[in-house]
Amino acid sequence: MKKINKKKGIVFWVTGLPGSGKTSVAIKLKKPIEKFYGKTILFSGDDLRKISDFKNYDVKSRYLYAKSYSKLVKYISNQNINVIIATVSLFEKIHIWNRKNITNYCEVFIKSKTQEIIKNKKKRLYFKFKKDLVGIDIKPKFPINSDIVISNNFKKPIDHLSKSIFEQIKALYKY
Repeated sequence: MKKINKKKGIVFWVTGLPGSGKTSVAIKLKKPIEKFYGKTILFSGDDLRKISDFKNYDVKSRYLYAKSYSKLVKYISNQNINVIIATVSLFEKIHIWNRKNITNYCEVFIKSKTQEIIKNKKKRLYFKFKKDLVGIDIKPKFPINSDIVISNNFKKPIDHLSKSIFEQIKALYKY
């Protein structure tokens, strides 16, 4: 069980490959997290790209975007608002920075295989773009010490995955 600083919100950093189910799970988690832990906002990487007008997908740009996401969610959580963020952001330096700098940080890693994502047609970008794809020509740096790791092989419904994650969150963060 992790100790919570009740003067700050909790950041639920949901990460994994594109198409692994991050955003779908995050959407399903919002209601129970808000009910259990209080005011919560949700961002996906796609939302933040649109809001910030981020258009590049190369490694350097992806890293800078991830760093800005970390700073944004830290700022919001410091105002005692919970944040669920669903983002690829597969950079070891980002995960380390988050652990050091975000007071109430919960990292959720959704583990999926690129081949399964493509086979199940879970992300159009694998068919649309021909370069700068994480898991294809950009090697992801999967988190090492995630608080919660769940495998998504696309055989179980998202509801099942999100309920399992929420039960693990409640076990980790008791109010």
